[in-house]
Amino acid sequence: MGDVLAGFHAAWEFESDSVLIRFERGIRTPKLFQALGERRVPLEAIEAVTLAPGRRGTVVLHAVPKAGADPLMDAAAGQLKEGCDPYRLVLPSDRETLAEYYADELRARLPEDTGPPERHLVAAPEAPLRFKAYDGRAAFDGTSVSFRWFWTGASSAKWKAGDQSFPVTGLSGVEWRSPEVFEGHLRLLRREPASAQPAQADQDPAAVVFGLGYGPVHESLPFAASVLAAVRASGPAPVTVVPAPRRDPADIADRIRHLGELHEAGLVTDEEFTRKKAELLAEL
Repeated sequence: MGDVLAGFHAAWEFESDSVLIRFERGIRTPKLFQALGERRVPLEAIEAVTLAPGRRGTVVLHAVPKAGADPLMDAAAGQLKEGCDPYRLVLPSDRETLAEYYADELRARLPEDTGPPERHLVAAPEAPLRFKAYDGRAAFDGTSVSFRWFWTGASSAKWKAGDQSFPVTGLSGVEWRSPEVFEGHLRLLRREPASAQPAQADQDPAAVVFGLGYGPVHESLPFAASVLAAVRASGPAPVTVVPAPRRDPADIADRIRHLGELHEAGLVTDEEFTRKKAELLAEL
């Protein structure tokens, strides 16, 4: 097609075999989009195209990626909020007719469905990557992941184990839990662990935990996606992405009480308290 459709925070350039998504930079643009910069999505990576009304006089053009086609979405495992979904293009409602035209054109160009792809079709963020977690610093050079513990946050179990380095050839996948919940973490899943990995991420030397201001989405998710892509490319063993579990109601109640304590102490704003409480209730 060769045309460009610009919306809020991004512009889509339609090419013969792909869609090039360029994300804007600016104070209103989600930080994840700014970190991604741009992404080329082959048409064979797209499962469906939808157009639906958005909020406050907008429409949303959504290219739904196939499972296994994009390491970023695989690592996210459904935890991204709508506003941070890189496959949603939000446009003013007065451009609905134009958006409908491009949606129809995209649908007509999608190749016949041949099932889940054997490899990632969308490029992962490139290494080297690093980010600061609550209990340590994580780094990925393209071949191995290293965790260097902070004395102020790391558990005694992690200090006892010492700083860690994991070649991607020894990993089977990743477990990313959004830092926007209270148990956010990045856990590396090993192909042949010497023993069962601890259930709690703060006790697992193969995991780093997040916290307020630590391991934000725009840093930790691209990191997880890059590791996941490297693991998938390193060998034939199945790549594991652990879906986010449903939480126990008693655990949710404890989290809300803790959130209330943070709010009363002035560590969480009224807006943050209301939003996070609603997110926790939605997990019941």
